[in-house]
Amino acid sequence: MVCHPGGRGKRPGMTSIAGVDVTHPDKVLLPAREGGEDVTKADLAHYWESIAATVLPHLAGRPLTLQRFPDGLDAGGFVQQDAGGRAPKGLHTVDTPRRERKGADDVVHHPQVTETADLVRLVQFGTVTLHGWNAVAGSLERPDRLIVDIDPGEHIDLAGIRDVARAVRAAVEGRGLVAFLQSTGSRGYHVVAPLDGSAGHDAVKAAAVEIAEAVAADHPDELTTAVRKDARGGRTFLDVGRNAYGQTAVMPYAPRARPGGPTATPLDWDELSRVAPDQHDVRSIPRRLARKADPLAGLRDHARPLP
Repeated sequence: MVCHPGGRGKRPGMTSIAGVDVTHPDKVLLPAREGGEDVTKADLAHYWESIAATVLPHLAGRPLTLQRFPDGLDAGGFVQQDAGGRAPKGLHTVDTPRRERKGADDVVHHPQVTETADLVRLVQFGTVTLHGWNAVAGSLERPDRLIVDIDPGEHIDLAGIRDVARAVRAAVEGRGLVAFLQSTGSRGYHVVAPLDGSAGHDAVKAAAVEIAEAVAADHPDELTTAVRKDARGGRTFLDVGRNAYGQTAVMPYAPRARPGGPTATPLDWDELSRVAPDQHDVRSIPRRLARKADPLAGLRDHARPLP
């Protein structure tokens, strides 16, 4: 873990949030969705600051990949794995070995969030969405969660997507694991099973493949595990590719790069029938957490060995 020490003087057009200087705080990163408001850099920084106590445990030790929009969503963005030389001062990083060396450096210097200020530093960097590994620093070869990502097909409605989530839950629990639920902030849901870290990535991915294939086999006209889009035939895709080494999934409470900042939202299973995948956003999540405990707060307490 590396911390780049910083410290800068104030300049015009700047505000301090969680002790971090945020320049151009009024810059719109995400335009409003219908009936809502634009999301500025200051809005997003304050959002992370307000929910930091909830989200920091989910991010601790986890290598991150960033989806950045330095000039806002409308100007386009890009995905960044390595923090790079222009990372905000003070940002923590974690080094992950490259399995296939692709350059002079055989490690990737992933951003890492260890404190509230890191979340604000990433906003200052123009980051909108955080995607994280299924493993943490010190145990990079041993994933601590299994994820099945439900990617809706062309002809499925919301009720059908919810039925798929329930079917995946049954298959996960049928293997002796505990299934948790998270919306993606887009159109689908993730079913997440916490693991005790005793199995490697290959074994976890193989188990995820078995789970997804078993569910798809029960509904072959509606579901598929085909990776190639042209082989799916409009069916809903049960994506387990996020369980491989170095692959990532959207982190809990991260806003998506869409108008209004809809968030990937942890849900209780009894909320599935009434909360749409993109229902909550950066405006509603602080209010939600003020009245309701984080549904993933006890995730680690239910970690199991891979059967």
